[in-house]
Amino acid sequence: MQGASLLAAVLVTLAVGAMLAGAYQLRSAKHSLRERVESFIQRPVVSLAEVELQRPFADRVVRPLLRRLSSVAGRVLPQRALEQTRRELLLAGGAWRLPAIDFLGLRLIAALALGALGLLFTATRGMALPRLLLISIALAGLGSYLPGFWLKRRIKSRQHEIIRALPDALDMLTICVGAGLAFDLAMLKIGEKWDNSLAQEFNRVVAEMRMGIERQEALRRMADRTGVADVGSFVAVLVQADQLGVSIEQVLHAQSHQLRIRRRQRAEELANQAPIKMIFPLVFLIFPALFAILLGPAVPAFLEALNAMR
Repeated sequence: MQGASLLAAVLVTLAVGAMLAGAYQLRSAKHSLRERVESFIQRPVVSLAEVELQRPFADRVVRPLLRRLSSVAGRVLPQRALEQTRRELLLAGGAWRLPAIDFLGLRLIAALALGALGLLFTATRGMALPRLLLISIALAGLGSYLPGFWLKRRIKSRQHEIIRALPDALDMLTICVGAGLAFDLAMLKIGEKWDNSLAQEFNRVVAEMRMGIERQEALRRMADRTGVADVGSFVAVLVQADQLGVSIEQVLHAQSHQLRIRRRQRAEELANQAPIKMIFPLVFLIFPALFAILLGPAVPAFLEALNAMR
């Protein structure tokens, strides 16, 4: 009897304590909520101008000004140059995410900037007018050439990266498809595991397919974006196999074998070109040093013999 009354007293005490704790928590929650609401209401209103001034100066002034100048300058250039630049930017993987007209304007701005710097530099040196104009024109041409040179180097580097990664990617595609994955999921798996230009193109193909574009069209777009002959032949074989109902696993296996043979042939071709490329360093760098080491001690004796003969 006493045990039952003791247990009832303990339970009543716990219940009362829980009720008090809940009431305290509810009160503190209401109090903190009221404080947050009051602090938000009493916060001073920030105007759009103040929000804009909080951004860095380069984002507010420099970049919009350069973009506007490049757009205006790009409209002056011919349409053919615009199309060619658009194609090169596509092959470079969307370098800097610039439109073609902005990139052409950037080249024109770089040419004008270097030309003006050359004009100021030569004018302070007191050079003659023909030489001053010649140096300014040469620097302006250099300023127009450098962005295009960088873009072409980026295209070559990207294409070389894709060529080197394609055989291994086809091997992985073959393994994934043989394990039961669909072709788009296999491409997505490569995009998740790798971080190179080919993996980015695979991710883009999968994204286009999910947007409703047919697989054949998405693959053709990938071949156009890369500009690599191996990717073009691989896409053509895949499209033909899809149209004829051939097993993709067999096609991938055959294509990976052929691409490995091509990569071995390219390596052999570069090895055969190595002796020809070594001629210039040998003639202009190594042979003069050897002649200086071997014939250098004999030069004083040779000069003394010539003086004695006189």
